[in-house]
Amino acid sequence: MNKFILTSFLLALTFNHCFAQKIIPATQPNPAQQAMIKRGYGMFIHFGINTFNDIEWSDGKLPADSYNPSQLDPDQWVRTAKEAGFRYVLLVTKHHDGFCLWDSKYTSYDVASSPVKTDVVKAVADACKKYGIQFAIYYSLWDRNAPVYKDKDPQKYVDYMLGQLTELYTGYGTIAELWLDGGWDRKPSDWGIDQIYSLVKKFNPACAVSVNHTIVNAEGQRDFTLPSDMTVNNKYFFQYFPSDFRLWDPKIITKFDKKQYLHEGKSYYLPFEHTLCISKNWNWFEKKQALPTRDLDELEELFYWCTENDNCLVMNVAPDQTGKIREYVAHTAIGLGKRLHLQPNNPLPKNGHFISLNKAVKASSVYDDKNKSYSGRSLNDGKMDSRWAAADTLASVEIELNPAESFNKISIFEYQDTKNLPDGFSQIRIPRIQKYSIDILQDGQWQTIFLSDEPMGDCKVVKLAVSYTTSKLRFKVLKATAPPSIYELSVIDMPSAQAEL
Repeated sequence: MNKFILTSFLLALTFNHCFAQKIIPATQPNPAQQAMIKRGYGMFIHFGINTFNDIEWSDGKLPADSYNPSQLDPDQWVRTAKEAGFRYVLLVTKHHDGFCLWDSKYTSYDVASSPVKTDVVKAVADACKKYGIQFAIYYSLWDRNAPVYKDKDPQKYVDYMLGQLTELYTGYGTIAELWLDGGWDRKPSDWGIDQIYSLVKKFNPACAVSVNHTIVNAEGQRDFTLPSDMTVNNKYFFQYFPSDFRLWDPKIITKFDKKQYLHEGKSYYLPFEHTLCISKNWNWFEKKQALPTRDLDELEELFYWCTENDNCLVMNVAPDQTGKIREYVAHTAIGLGKRLHLQPNNPLPKNGHFISLNKAVKASSVYDDKNKSYSGRSLNDGKMDSRWAAADTLASVEIELNPAESFNKISIFEYQDTKNLPDGFSQIRIPRIQKYSIDILQDGQWQTIFLSDEPMGDCKVVKLAVSYTTSKLRFKVLKATAPPSIYELSVIDMPSAQAEL
């Protein structure tokens, strides 16, 4: 083979490899999607001008000098991610307020105009290289500060975004993922998503790109589509094309999640990436008041749920006003990683076998029984958006099981009353269920295998010392402050090694 033919052959291979990482009709993940699925578990970092104003969203009018971390330490952020077993860091480079964490020549609303001029994007990118973690970025399409955003010609603002994204993709090394947000403020066609996608793929063909609220019910319409409804292939459509994966923050997919979605009559494979807060109060930006983290049991169950079936999870772990992640927050993230025995090159751990999914359920009572929206079958349908709700406080449900299938674990996600906090996003959840039992039918008699007089909380995980079999399991509420309601009650057979953890 002469040099000309060899060079042409290598160029063709390179071209085909790059092209294959752009979204094309397929029923299997392309290389960019494969890399994303392999990463699987990332740390989301919300940090910016909102952090210093105790607010989740702002309108672009907060003074740049209000951004003023006293002990800014991006190295600590990424070191925490490494110790917690995260495979990538997803940094919010610009939120809807338009404040940029790098010195952008396209705006003065950035860190360069603040008292602390550190290029946070560079600091995080450098730390990712140092600790061997992949680097990803969040960038808001919606910009409430940039004057050009209000221009009647949408292409003017698209050019602005292309300029900023070029800065990010040429100045900070390899970027593994681009997470775009805020698309609801304009028509999907006005954002220039195809131009953004082409720009990103030019700089890094392996970078996975998506826009929040990726999929809709009907082509050309902006219909609300819950990820938990995506149980049929080739039924739902792209709202933003091209995209490499699905986003719908902060919704959770069904246990029966499907991967094939339509655009102009062609079917594309799309995994899903979840977003969750480590905070119990669902705050994305850290507040001056220290707020509690979720319990490890809940985080573990959500991890399993969100990373199965070739889907991904990013967990928000936000730094505070000092510019550091609070020790107790870092401890929770690291504690979860240790519990899951996460290792950089090992597959992500899985939950056990669910033996209760879609089995027959009999509820003692159902709230608003006429429209069936709170029926007992919602309790084990594999969806976190549906729930069983009782009509009275002392209620119970019975789930039919296959007596040939054993189980040694039960997880319960309770619906709770909520109290909204002043920032408009965060909330406090108050459990209803105060005392309850779990019983199984043995020789025609109910036998209690678990009894608790502690409030249930967001997620109760019961790990049993021995395995059981039964034809019927009963969850019985013995005391509650209001009619109980449960998103999911799962009866699970865990492998013996995991059951002992």
